[in-house]
Amino acid sequence: MKILSSAEGRTPELSRDAIKYIAMVTMLLNHIAHIFLSPDTVLYELFLDLGYFTAVTMCYFLVEGYHYTHSPRNYALRLFVFAILSQFPYSLAFTEPDSAYFVGFNMLFTLLSCFLILVVHDKVQNKMLRTLVIALLMLLTLWSDWPILAPVFTLLFLRANGDKRRVLYAYAMIAPIFMLFDLMNRTGTTPLWQALLLSLGAAGGIVLSGICLLYFYHGKRGKHTGAFSKWFFYVFYPAHLLILGLLNRLLAT
Repeated sequence: MKILSSAEGRTPELSRDAIKYIAMVTMLLNHIAHIFLSPDTVLYELFLDLGYFTAVTMCYFLVEGYHYTHSPRNYALRLFVFAILSQFPYSLAFTEPDSAYFVGFNMLFTLLSCFLILVVHDKVQNKMLRTLVIALLMLLTLWSDWPILAPVFTLLFLRANGDKRRVLYAYAMIAPIFMLFDLMNRTGTTPLWQALLLSLGAAGGIVLSGICLLYFYHGKRGKHTGAFSKWFFYVFYPAHLLILGLLNRLLAT
């Protein structure tokens, strides 16, 4: 996979790890909005929209990581193990304070499906079989966080192959696709003009992701991060969900 080149005369300032840390913060804001804030408030919408930065960014880095990894099997195994570890915290965080039940599979299961799509795309030579298996893996995400959208974003980034212009085209497709899904979710509960405005704002996180990756990302990991950052990104997901879920129950008592 090619490394995004910087704009002429400009030195990118953000490493891969730095952008991932930003993604962790925006994800946290999104989950705080879902769990603690009242819908239809400005702060709720702001935190929600900023959180959309995370999924699309992680799809990009998933594609990049697939090309860089020395062991796709170990990569997939890490995603699977932490997806399992994250499932109870995910259910705890997104259910009512007096209960904890299945609310769908968490985002790491979605990323695992996306990673398997990359493997199938790379390894399966028969075009018909490849298309069928990829379609089935996409359908599996219907029971997970960010269904269908994350696999579509992953395939768009795979096709872009790190080329700056193609990545720009990918984001130019991703933003309206996401807006359409968001608008469909608001249909029937919100006046059309308001739904359009809110869906436009929801695409803000997607646009911010594109700006970060296209204009500030220098294509390398952060200096002196080592194994800490690698494992932090895996551990943070279940850890923050567990803390938010427990805090929600504590505040409800």
